This record gives sequence, structure tokens and C-alpha cells, in this order.
Amino acid sequence: MKPFPKPRLFSLLRPESLVFLGILVLRLIVLVRLTDSQFLLPQSGDMQFYNNWALRILHGQWTTHTAFYGLPLYAYLLAAIYKVVGYNPFFPAFLQAVLDGGTGVVLYWLGKNLFTTRDETTLASKDSKRGGAIGILAATGWAFFQPAQAYSVILMPTAWLVFVFWFVVAQVMKRRQSPTVTLCFLTGVLLGFTAMGIATILFLVPFLIAALFLRWPATFSHRASSAALIMAGVLAGAAPAWIHNYVVAHDPVFLSAHSGINFWIGNNPEANGYPKFPPGLHAGQEAMLQDSITEAEREKGKPLMRSEVSSFWSAKARAWISQHPSAWLRLLGIKLKDFWNAFQYDDISVISALRDEGVIVPGLSFGLIAALALPGMILAVRRVPASRWIMAAVLLHMASLLTVFVTERYRLAAVPGLLLFAAYGLVELWNNLTSVRLREAGLFLVLLFAATAFVGMPQKDASLWALDSYNSGLHALDAGHLSLARGKLDHAYSYSPSNAEINFAEGNLHLALGETSVAKRFYFDTLRLDPNHSGAYNNLGVLALTENRSQLAVRLFQLSMRDKTQNAKSYFLLAQAEFKSGDYLAARQAMTRAMKIDPGPREFRALQDQLARANPNGIGVPDDTQTSAAGIKAAKSRD
Repeated sequence: MKPFPKPRLFSLLRPESLVFLGILVLRLIVLVRLTDSQFLLPQSGDMQFYNNWALRILHGQWTTHTAFYGLPLYAYLLAAIYKVVGYNPFFPAFLQAVLDGGTGVVLYWLGKNLFTTRDETTLASKDSKRGGAIGILAATGWAFFQPAQAYSVILMPTAWLVFVFWFVVAQVMKRRQSPTVTLCFLTGVLLGFTAMGIATILFLVPFLIAALFLRWPATFSHRASSAALIMAGVLAGAAPAWIHNYVVAHDPVFLSAHSGINFWIGNNPEANGYPKFPPGLHAGQEAMLQDSITEAEREKGKPLMRSEVSSFWSAKARAWISQHPSAWLRLLGIKLKDFWNAFQYDDISVISALRDEGVIVPGLSFGLIAALALPGMILAVRRVPASRWIMAAVLLHMASLLTVFVTERYRLAAVPGLLLFAAYGLVELWNNLTSVRLREAGLFLVLLFAATAFVGMPQKDASLWALDSYNSGLHALDAGHLSLARGKLDHAYSYSPSNAEINFAEGNLHLALGETSVAKRFYFDTLRLDPNHSGAYNNLGVLALTENRSQLAVRLFQLSMRDKTQNAKSYFLLAQAEFKSGDYLAARQAMTRAMKIDPGPREFRALQDQLARANPNGIGVPDDTQTSAAGIKAAKSRD
């Protein structure tokens, strides 16, 4: 008699299914909380950059006929999702929550299978239980890792990278024989396609090639042809990007031309291992990219193709490295320390903001995981040879960041590997203590003490400590929580009073509070620190306009537009000032440019109607003081 088949419910009770469902439920709880906060719809930073790009694609602007200046995959993916389900950031966040559950399953599989060893005196069944415990512990750590919670539910491509990265590593680890050439090509396609979203995934290419030559038995011809097909697959997977750049934009760029400015930000005299923006570049993805183009064209004295902009910044970085090799080596050491450091450099401060709002649940930070992972890694690579491949994957990802800079979201892809080593170390410590193997337990504790001292080395740059408070203050200011914004921004200012962006944010805060004299003081301090700060000129112009100092407002708006010549809001404000000063011709010209860029805003059309009725003598011109007030208020800059 055939045995009765197990009910399907039992398949849901398998550890892999429980891991997936547990992480998915936790991420959905975070996502539901996000929908009740002001963070679901992106208002600033890189999230707004991707969202706005996706909306432009959705509305028919498939290309600007220039090479991509920002990796395109995530924006086009968002546009495709919005096309199917409508404009709703909840659905892409839901997909990312599913992917995060998949990352947890991959972690469980790696822990269960890699750490079931055969080279120790323990029984195989005990090893199997140890591997399962390591897998469960690592997956649980991923579930409660706070940066993973945050980046899985916001509009950022991080969760996609992490899943693909460790999925490919797991495929390498599960194979005992060399893969077919077809599978090698398809894996290359996956890496190339993912690289259009986050280019650091390409550092897995040497990982795959090393596996071909060192992990699997095969003939040299098979290894060589497989390696070649991996490279061909990468080219095929990234084809949408480089075909667009070469054919549509007529610009020789493989993925995105912004690699040059990233290289310069990470390798310049002011670099500190984090994305510290040199003079002339403002924070925020969109502002930084525009500034990088403007500065390069200004220094060259002519318009540049995007590849030329990239080459300009790359050349500056290479020149600095060649002229200051010892300083660059010190900088590499700083980046290495920053990668492992407990200090959380979240460049968009989404983790702190979501934690302050009660969106993400209490959990683990990078510092704790890194401190546990380092001793676990040292012990595992000696006792469990297969774990050396996990270490190689972590170090390759670390190497990808050493070429540029370190942020919390950039190092997130290394965390699953670190969780495996941390879990291994904790399980081994428990086994050693319960088996009274005090020497082995003591060794782990000594290594843990040293790792904690290394990971916990304090950051001495006060401006770094200001970042979280500054970004959290901006979020609160945008949401209208002025008391919270004041506390956060004042805290940031106390750390770094000579930072132009913090002074500008303080000016915006006091402007929102109605304290115009204090706001002016902060704007003037901003210009003292950054004489080209367009936002400060803009807002001083707004204040001059509301004070009926029209000629001064005209001059201030013109200064604000030196770096923002294609900004519709700036042309609108200039038209307001020219109109109030009586120069109707100049006002019409500025308003024509504003309407050409963006004809949508109601206040734009209202002013254009006023200008159409105006005449050089001023007869029949309506009083514009009341009609333009809403437009002026809407045009205050928070950039």
C-alpha cells in the first residue's frame, strides 16, 4: 500500500517556508506602518530622484537623448510597475519585502549547508543541527536588522541588489560540478542586468571566474569558454543601457556617466571615506548630479557630453591619487576602517527617521553584527573551508566600496555574509561552553574583545555626527513638524556650525517659523560658507520680493540661476520680480521660459495672464501683490 501523501500544510512548516513567511510578515508590518507616515510618498533625496525619473518615463519621456547620468534600471522598473498598478509606491515596496524574505531563505540555506562539516570528530547529525541553527540565527538577524527593514520598504534598489548578490553566491556554493556554458552565460546576463541598477554587483564576476578555476573540476578549455561566456552574458544583460548610450545618445558610456563624479567624491583632498561633497557640489542625488555637470562645463568653458563630464571628474581623481599616493593609501585605510565601523553613515537618514516615527521595529545595528562576525570569520575560515567563499564575497563587496565611499546602504549587501559568520561564532561559543571546552570559548571571547575595540573606534569628525540630525530635521521640516525640526537642526548645528547646508536648513526653519530676520542671518552665513549657494540666493530673493524690494529681488534671483538655468521655478520668481519692478519685457521673457519648461502650475498661468494684460505704461495692470502671494510662497527653495 502506498503511504498517504503529506498534507500540503506540512510543506509550509518546513524551515525555509517559515523563514520566508516570518520575514515577509515582519516587512509587511513595517510597510503598513510606513503607509501611515509621511514617508510613503518620497519628498526628497535619492528616493525622490528615482520616483521623479519613473514618473517622467511613465508620462512618455523615455530618454533625454543624453547618456544615462544615474543608473537607469530601478527608474524604468518603477515606471513599469506604475504602468500596471497605477502610481502607488506601496506595490514596489511589497515586491522588495518579498525579495527580502527570499534573502532570508538564501541565508538559511547557506548556514544549514556550509556549516555541516565532515572534518571534525562530532557526529554528522550533530553537525546538521548546528548548520540548521546557524541558518536560523542568521536569517533571524536579517529579519531584525534595522537598515534592512528600512531599505526594503522605501523606493531604493538596495533590496534587489542584496537578493541577487547572495542568490548568485548560493548557486555557486550548492554546485559540486562545473556549470554548463549556458548557465554561465545566463548568470552573466543576470549580473549585467542587475548592474544597470547597482553596478557593484559586477564585483561578483571575479568571484564566478575564481570558482570556475578553483572550485569545480573541469578542463581548461571548459573553464576558459565558461569565463568568456560570463563576460558575454554581462554585456548582453547590460545591453539596454549601453545600446541607449551608444546608439540613442551617441555617447560611449557602458552603464552610467555618473561614475566619474562618484570616483572624485571618494578620492579627493577633502575625502573622509564617506560621501563628503567637495566645494561646489551639494548633497542629494539630483542636486549633486546637476552640480557635477555645471562645474565641469564651467571649468571647461563649453557644453560637454556626459562621457566627457565623467572623464573630467575621473581625471581629477586620478591626478590627485598620482600626486599624493601616500595620502591616498591613508584614505584607503580610513575607508577600510569606515566599512567595519559601528558608526551609521546613512546618507539619506531614512533609518533614523523611520525609527523616530516608529515605522521599523527595534532590532540589530551593523556594529553589533560586525563585532560578532569578525571573530566568527577568523574561526570559520580555518575550520570550515567552504566558508572561505563567503568571506571572499564579503571582501569583494568591500573592495567595490573602497573605490568610492562607504554608506550604510552600500555596505548592506555584505551583511548577510557577516550574519553567517556571527551566527557561526555564537553557535560555536554555545557548544564550547556546554561542552566545557573553555580554551576554544576563551579564544572566541578574546577575538570578540579585539573586534569590538576595532569596530567601536569613535569617529572624531563632528560633522559626521551632524548628518542624522540634519537629515531627520529636514524630514520633520518638510512634514511641518517644526518643533521636532528645530530640535534636530539645532543639534546638527551644534556639531557643525560651519556647514553651509546646515545653515541653509536653519534659515528655512526660521523662515517657516516666521522669524525672517533670523532666517536672513542664516542665509547670509550660508553664502559666506558657499558663495554659489543658489538656494540661499533664491530665498533671500523671495524675502526681498515680499518686502517690495523688487530690484534687489531681481539681482538675487539672477544669482540663484547661475547654476540652475533650466529651473522653471527660478524663471517664475524672476518674472515676478521683473513685473513688480516695472520691466514687463524682461518679465514676459522669463515667464515664457518658465512656461516652456513646465506649463502646469496654476500660479504660472495666473502670472502669464497678468503679463498679457500689462502694457509699458502700467495702465490697466492689476494689483499683483495679492495674486502672486501664493506663487511666491510655493516657490521658496528647500534645496
